Amino acid sequence: MSVTVRVPAKVNVQLAVGAARPDGFHDLANVFLAVGLHDEVTVTPADELRVTCAGPDAGQVPLDVTNLAARAALALAGRRGIEPAVHLHIAKDIPVAGGMAGGSADGAGALLACDTLWGTNASREELLEICAELGSDVPFSLVGGAALGTGRGEKLRVLDVGGTFHWVFAMAERGLSTPAVFREFDRLTEGLDVPEPVASQELIDALAKGDPDALAAAVSNDLQPAALSLFPELADTLAAGHSAGALAALVSGSGPTTAFLTRDPQAAAKVAEALTASGTCRTVRTASGPASGATVVAGP
Repeated sequence: MSVTVRVPAKVNVQLAVGAARPDGFHDLANVFLAVGLHDEVTVTPADELRVTCAGPDAGQVPLDVTNLAARAALALAGRRGIEPAVHLHIAKDIPVAGGMAGGSADGAGALLACDTLWGTNASREELLEICAELGSDVPFSLVGGAALGTGRGEKLRVLDVGGTFHWVFAMAERGLSTPAVFREFDRLTEGLDVPEPVASQELIDALAKGDPDALAAAVSNDLQPAALSLFPELADTLAAGHSAGALAALVSGSGPTTAFLTRDPQAAAKVAEALTASGTCRTVRTASGPASGATVVAGP
């Protein structure tokens, strides 16, 4: 018997970042949109906890207890006093170290899959509590759709989305460490008055209306300068997407994946073709959002 959970990637349509807190984290106003690139996590009873992974860049995924999927299984098992004797297999399609919450998705997927397999019947509130313990982006991976994340991103308010938004994602030749990008943000803003992060009402309204032009005018990412400082070549990718007709171009989260909002699937195909031909990125994917959060797709 096994359980498989499908879980989506995310793009940050707004990422407002406050100054570093005493605990090292930053307060955020983080507007997440789940998009249709997915990992699948399959959980099967085993003699002991182990993790395997297959798919693009699977070799970069840790297979020990630092993997968020393993940590999710351990967290739930610890709360219930049971042995986490499962094989976690991750079918990877979300870019690794790409700023699209692939690791967080795997954590949320494993948590829901283990809860289903073990019949622990955790409430939604308990699952979200465990997700928040695992990482700032993990709760949204469980919820999906669109949401505003505050605190360090883990406190969610679900947002309305009135239509489908079409995206192109360009994967870079190498990854970027999220902690390194935040450290660079701190360096770049040292001595400056960093304002409290506030969600853009114009952006929230654009999501609710399903208006790509209004959304394009409102997207923002306070981590983008830091990502570009560490990875200057991303500016060439952003320029290539703009030149191809993208309504908006930005670094996704902490990067290095770059995200391009387009008006419709035809425009997305045109931008994807131009980015592929530009030689400024490794691979290109198209996806639309919103997408559903973690969902059981096979099992009891």
